[in-house]
Amino acid sequence: MASAFTNTLFTQTVAFAADDFGVGNTGVGVAGSLVRAGIIITIPLAVAGDRIGRRRAVLIAAWSAPTITALGALAPNFGLLVVTQAIGRPLGLAVDFLIAVIAAEEMPRNSRAHAVGLLALANGLGAGIAVAALPLADLGDAGWRWVYVVALIWLAVAVDLTRRLPETQRFVRPHLRRTPIDRSRFAVLAAIAVGVNILVAPASFFQNGYLDDERGYSASLIAIFTLCTATPAAVGLMIGGRAADSSGRRRVIAGALPFAAVGVVLSFAIGGPPMWGATFLGGLLGGIAYPAIAVYRTELFPTGARARASGLLTLVALVAGVVGLLSAGVLLDAGWSHGRVMALLALGQLLAVVMVRALPETAHRELEDLNDVD
Repeated sequence: MASAFTNTLFTQTVAFAADDFGVGNTGVGVAGSLVRAGIIITIPLAVAGDRIGRRRAVLIAAWSAPTITALGALAPNFGLLVVTQAIGRPLGLAVDFLIAVIAAEEMPRNSRAHAVGLLALANGLGAGIAVAALPLADLGDAGWRWVYVVALIWLAVAVDLTRRLPETQRFVRPHLRRTPIDRSRFAVLAAIAVGVNILVAPASFFQNGYLDDERGYSASLIAIFTLCTATPAAVGLMIGGRAADSSGRRRVIAGALPFAAVGVVLSFAIGGPPMWGATFLGGLLGGIAYPAIAVYRTELFPTGARARASGLLTLVALVAGVVGLLSAGVLLDAGWSHGRVMALLALGQLLAVVMVRALPETAHRELEDLNDVD
């Protein structure tokens, strides 16, 4: 929850901060790209997760992410707001991928994807708190600053982690600490990350601006829209996690991901109740596909390389998101409609569906069976 809040905060508030500082669509796109590019600072934490342990790396990120993110409330200009989030948001992402490593290593073989789905539900709740705080932006031109102050509540999670989080059993066991990353597996997963995030990142980033500028929604109505369309769609995470553990990862991804892309595109092309329905459909099907995609990132690498591989794949996903954001911002300022832009970027989903066929099926198998070096 803490990770998702810090990851969602800038996306939810950037439209209001941009209006306050007089920044246009291209500037917003560049800002989103810079914030995502900050992921590079998490690579040392990913390396540390494999060298000094998952627990210590998580604690570093859990304390620093909400603290630095909250500094956005004090930003005197848009540039410094971007700087604080370019550091705080990636640290929140580090918490996220390190938790995914811990979950993969601690869960039984027939419930890893289900566990990812449950964690994603917690992510959704954390993001939902950021959305629920969004009406604070209606307090005035600078009301968005109060949403950043809310980030400080997550220091309570850092305190609890410090007291109670144990190291994983697989890391404690003797294992090779300098294990190389399987390049072929990494390349396939990287291609999937690119295909998925080149659409997902701009779709989530520009949604509030679209609802504000094109549909005339207030901050409060945007919050209601997001909660009504995204919260029920979380049931897809439960369905997808169970299905990926029982029927296999590849089948779930191929069956859900293309139709999720259709829902996302339609949500930017139509208005009224059909727009709400398309957004719900895209979120539901995306939720079904997510556990199968996410669990692959940890299953296909050995203990000594698992955190590094997860961190690097997160980096690839963020770079793809940067490309999508920059492309979307430029095309929107060039006069393209939101629906046309999203339809172009949705072609990446076809790449992901094709590439997943090159991966082994990991359902019902122990991590040691999937990684000979362990």
